[in-house]
Amino acid sequence: MGDKTQTHPGAAGRTRAADHPASVRNVVLVGHSGSGKTTLVEALALTAGAVNRAGRVEDGGSISDYDEIEHRQQRSVQLSLVPVEWDGIKINVLDTPGYADFVGELRAGLRAADAALFVVSASDGVDGSTRMLWEECAAVGMPRAIVITHLEAARADFEEMTRVCAEAFGADDPDAVLPLYLPLRGPQGPDGHAPATGLVGLLTQKLFDYSSGERKESEPGEDQLPQLEEARNRLIEGIIAESEDETLMDRYLGGEQVDVKTLIEDLERAVARGAFFPVLAAAPAAEGAKQGIGTVELLELITRGFPTPLEHEAPAVTTIDGGPRELRPCDPEGPLVAEVVKTSSDPYVGRVSLIRVFSGTLRPDETVHVSGHGLADRGHEDHDVDERVGALSTPFGKQQRPVTHVIAGDLACVAKLGRAETGDTLSAKDDPLLMEPWQMPDPLLPLAIQAHSKPDEDKLSQGLARLVAEDPTMRLEQNQDTHQVVLWCLGEAHADVALERLRSRYGVQVDVVPHRVSLRETFADRSAGRGRHVKQSGGHGQYAICEIEVEPLPGGSGIEFVDKVVGGAVPRQFIPSVEKGVRTQAARGVAAGHPLIDIRVTLLDGKAHSVDSSDAAFQTAGALALREAAADARIHLLEPVAEVTVLVGDDYVGPVMSDLSGRRGRVLGTEQVGSGRTLIRAEVPEIEIGRYAIDLRSLSHGTARFDRRYVRHEPMPPQVAERIRQQEREAS
Repeated sequence: MGDKTQTHPGAAGRTRAADHPASVRNVVLVGHSGSGKTTLVEALALTAGAVNRAGRVEDGGSISDYDEIEHRQQRSVQLSLVPVEWDGIKINVLDTPGYADFVGELRAGLRAADAALFVVSASDGVDGSTRMLWEECAAVGMPRAIVITHLEAARADFEEMTRVCAEAFGADDPDAVLPLYLPLRGPQGPDGHAPATGLVGLLTQKLFDYSSGERKESEPGEDQLPQLEEARNRLIEGIIAESEDETLMDRYLGGEQVDVKTLIEDLERAVARGAFFPVLAAAPAAEGAKQGIGTVELLELITRGFPTPLEHEAPAVTTIDGGPRELRPCDPEGPLVAEVVKTSSDPYVGRVSLIRVFSGTLRPDETVHVSGHGLADRGHEDHDVDERVGALSTPFGKQQRPVTHVIAGDLACVAKLGRAETGDTLSAKDDPLLMEPWQMPDPLLPLAIQAHSKPDEDKLSQGLARLVAEDPTMRLEQNQDTHQVVLWCLGEAHADVALERLRSRYGVQVDVVPHRVSLRETFADRSAGRGRHVKQSGGHGQYAICEIEVEPLPGGSGIEFVDKVVGGAVPRQFIPSVEKGVRTQAARGVAAGHPLIDIRVTLLDGKAHSVDSSDAAFQTAGALALREAAADARIHLLEPVAEVTVLVGDDYVGPVMSDLSGRRGRVLGTEQVGSGRTLIRAEVPEIEIGRYAIDLRSLSHGTARFDRRYVRHEPMPPQVAERIRQQEREAS
């Protein structure tokens, strides 16, 4: 790496299908919002000759952030694929959003990639969420490298940022996080900052000057070599420590000069197996330049150091009924197994599915089996259907460039798969298979919506169905208690994008309304009621009288009905009618219109008429009796309580626990999880955590995450219950 000079081996506007997995590299760019990922993708495409000027294709659009919503919000909100070619290798560059609300797009990118490039801004540093993501990649052994951007910033310090990265990412072995190059600095400007003009390779000791707009190689001066010696020696020792040749360290310590070619080969092997994490530098191309600083070095690292799809263990595969299935890794001749990693809608083409093929070869116009399991709780129905594959293409900005086939290890887009959704498996129709789904975060921010007008109401259902088909991090809920349509999202930005897509893509205008939790009612003490339904208006009359007693039961008991009628005061055939009337009234509520639960209703006595009594009459009497009993009793308003588990850095434990207490929460306990993290368990009323996804992110600077699960309903404090009742009266 760093010992070759290349210029524009790709050809602008040209897309090809890979012919062998060894000629493919799949790399995902990750990093916090504003770190420069999209700019870096555009610089790589420019250097590889895929575009004529930074980030622009023939129609003038961007190759990465081309969605109208991204233009308006000035940030990436979705996963995008940019294929480039370098040294005969097809590189699928996956650009991911850096904002936490779009972590679903990030995880899809991780699923489709074989290696990760962590993009760190020299002016902003490493945030907590990036550290957590590094640990996730480490847990699955994904090879990683680090590229430091924004070297042009006034206070950019590459050496200091390298130290910060080693501290953040090299907890187990700081000597495995080391730079391969050091920036060359030009003359100081008026602000005292010397901008980067090129790089010097520590292994090859070559200078790569980008100041002319193209990479030019030269030898360093004698006065420059001593400045490189310490960093070079440390890099060599770090590479040798990870070498598979156990004798190399002894030979090196014994004074033997290790050949640079051997060091580079050992470096490439260590990077590919995720044992060494090189740090590189990059800066965007200047106006009119053909290459950005460090882009050639990055492309060389990707093609020579990152693993091929053949070296990446595929997710587990089973038959449709769950039986295990063994497949050869990344075999183009094997059974077809592909996965939909992203679904989007094009106004002209329709649904477009970005897929990664893990086994076999996918061709246009063939019929495949689409399997989708395991996301029913998010509004995605399980399905097993056969569908015909439309055209295959490679995305490049807004364009779709046709390809003839997609082999194992490669990525491409499939048009017009009407049923396939994100996370679904594509396989041969005569050999249907299912891939183990990847982990998605739970959407915990509720967004209650309603159609703005009658025409919108007619289109709302279809628009929402398409929305959740594209994004499995959204969950659609039709709440039967509150009669609200609730779209569960990951955060405010995620919700804003969902609303914008409903409006602009599917033509549905909606109004956001206050989200209501499912409240309940119960009796606070014992009470009695008499239901009398007697009417005579010509013909058959209505006659039913019943007397009941109501008493509270422990939480979770539901409604218990007991018959204690003696002497046939209420004929046996009408006792179920009384029960039905009681249960119907309980479902409607007796005080504030919320379902009544956790009571025992005992039927004690009643009266009937030989002609005028009927099933309907006794149902009405039962309902009247329950209402009368409620009128003479104290009725508790019950609220749902959730068990909340918060995983947070130790520095934020105090503020998080204090915040939970302020939400009427009861902390149940804490436990240490790994190094520097604490798991807090608490029970909190659901009405208090509607916006907790947003508030916790602010409180912990984006480093904490939480889960919630319903536990029970319990009585509200009187002052809170009165406030809720007042709000409901005003709303009605």
